[in-house]
Amino acid sequence: MAVSSDRIWVSIDIGTTKIVVLVAHQVTGDMLEILGVGKAPSEGLNKGVVVDINKTVHSIKQAVREAELMAGFPLDLAHIGVSGAHIRSINSSGVVPIRKGEVRQEDVSAVIAAAQAIPVSEGQQILHVLPQYFVLDGQERVKNPVGMYGIRLEAQMHIITGSVACVQNLVKCVQMAGIRVADIVLEQLASADAVLSDDERELGVGVLDIGGGTSDFAIYQQGNIRHTMVLPIAGNHFTHDVAVGLRTTIREAERIKRAYGVARMGLVAEDDLLEIETVQGEEKRIILLADLANILAPRAQELLHLIHEETLRHHLQPYMRAGLVLTGGGSLLRGMKELAEEVFGLPVRIGVPHAHYTLPQSLTSPVYSTAYGLLLHAITKQGAGIVEASGPVVSRVFDRMRAWVADFF
Repeated sequence: MAVSSDRIWVSIDIGTTKIVVLVAHQVTGDMLEILGVGKAPSEGLNKGVVVDINKTVHSIKQAVREAELMAGFPLDLAHIGVSGAHIRSINSSGVVPIRKGEVRQEDVSAVIAAAQAIPVSEGQQILHVLPQYFVLDGQERVKNPVGMYGIRLEAQMHIITGSVACVQNLVKCVQMAGIRVADIVLEQLASADAVLSDDERELGVGVLDIGGGTSDFAIYQQGNIRHTMVLPIAGNHFTHDVAVGLRTTIREAERIKRAYGVARMGLVAEDDLLEIETVQGEEKRIILLADLANILAPRAQELLHLIHEETLRHHLQPYMRAGLVLTGGGSLLRGMKELAEEVFGLPVRIGVPHAHYTLPQSLTSPVYSTAYGLLLHAITKQGAGIVEASGPVVSRVFDRMRAWVADFF
């Protein structure tokens, strides 16, 4: 079947433990057909940051090749996600006079510029400037003030910054793998697009994407972003703890974590046994499943308590009226949902890619939330500029990302 190239969308989720490539054809406005899926182990990244370019390029090429074989044609252009411990966020406000009585787009641009006039650490640059709300003459909050009358315009913005070098290295790896970068999306924004409902965004909800290298947290309320955070504790730390605690290989630790791991002690019997490889990989030995739980449960509690402390420190609990949504591979650890309910005292659900479009059953897993969210971003932001390899790549990337604010109006 021939498909139009201008209706083909590609997303690449470049994680610390895996690379996922999705290729989709937008058949109609509300129908999406998945043409290709590529998945490869990720090497060369640590906590979402490139530490070995050659290994990262090789991993991306593997996943792209698999997606190309399934789709039946070569890939050229993709939307990619960015995360990592280098991501920072802050809420900032700005105020400007309204020059002609009626709010015009230039007034909105001016107040946004005023709000983003904040000190940025050396090596960091603003990635996203996301409007939370506007206020005219100290009255009620409004989402879009253009066309309204007033004297004074205020804006409350959520500003996200990231490392110039880290983003540049990520773009370079994708380009070296033979793919042009159409756009870059903060991963927790992509995950939220994939798993949250409109009602949850409006009422107020938190979303925690527990990946391999980082855990990405965001809070939405009244349809807009309120808070973001990237925590460098995630699935790899669970696996490493198991490998050290049980003196086994990393590969074996990952296997038993996925197959038998729990986030709460009460989910295993004290006399349940499990055979595992030794660290030398030549012999096997018997352990108690309770020993595995004793390693994983404290790490799960630590992760959730750190996120909970973040919400308390910034007085964010009132924004989470609809509860918390867990997604990403780490959310599949048995008992994580129930543990989160205990820690937060809120309803918690596991978030899977929801049905904006028809998805194969194999993709309705939290593991694919970010990659699917990147596809949704690609479709809704059609016509975005391309980040070409020539010229100052980083400035082009950041210019495009900062320009997203225009998409809100």
